[in-house]
Amino acid sequence: MRITGKFTGGVTGTLLAAVLLLGTAGSAVADETPTPAGSASSGSSDSAEAPTEAGTSFRTATAFRPGQRATAGGSTGDYLYWVFPVDAGQRATVKAKVTLPDSAAARKGPVTWQVDVYDGLRRRQPCVYGTQTKSLAADKASVELRCVLRTVRAWAEPWANDPLPGSYFVRLTVLDAKQEDLGLPVLTEIEAETPGQGGAHAVGGSLTTPLTPGRTTVSQSGGGASSAGAQLAASGVEPEGGWASGWWTDRWLWTVAGGVLGALAGIAGYTLARPARRNAAV
Repeated sequence: MRITGKFTGGVTGTLLAAVLLLGTAGSAVADETPTPAGSASSGSSDSAEAPTEAGTSFRTATAFRPGQRATAGGSTGDYLYWVFPVDAGQRATVKAKVTLPDSAAARKGPVTWQVDVYDGLRRRQPCVYGTQTKSLAADKASVELRCVLRTVRAWAEPWANDPLPGSYFVRLTVLDAKQEDLGLPVLTEIEAETPGQGGAHAVGGSLTTPLTPGRTTVSQSGGGASSAGAQLAASGVEPEGGWASGWWTDRWLWTVAGGVLGALAGIAGYTLARPARRNAAV
């Protein structure tokens, strides 16, 4: 009975220490995780810095950060482009809203809008959830679109079409409209969310350079960090905390927990088997 009591007390103390250690590590990781600009905790200053215009091509796409609400005015039939960063282990959700404040009565028929998302290689990424294409009826003044992408991988085979970390382009345009409705003014809003999906989606390996316009081009051409392309990549489409490259996941916590539990199992087995050997020797 004494041995059992000592053993129980020792195992309980060790388990408590392990739980406290893992809890402290998880809290430290959460504290070190950068908060996206424009989020609810970042204040109104980030919201004021959200862009108020859109590009007209991939090369002139307007950069914004996840959590910000980018706005832009345009005309029905224009191609509007934005770009934002997505890191490994994140799943991006793009939301778009089109409003026709003063032209609803002037429209002659429905207008079909579509939002598309392309990765840093300008490959169109499919939407796994959400309404990517939607028709705006003639008597309606606004329409909302939503596209949820696949989880971004740290690396992929050359033949694969997996989403990779880097810049992601958003294109908003009209698919179908009457000729009389083209050119009517519209107001657009774009938002993006990039929540992490945890270690279940983590894989070994990582890209040497994220697929970011400017940075990738400068890296391949041998340009320095002070070049205009690198500065644009660093200021426009790079996460505030830098690219994680998929090196940290919550699998580290599970690995440590497994090691602790394995050590406890070994101690328990040794403690329970030791009295049996003494009795056998006597």
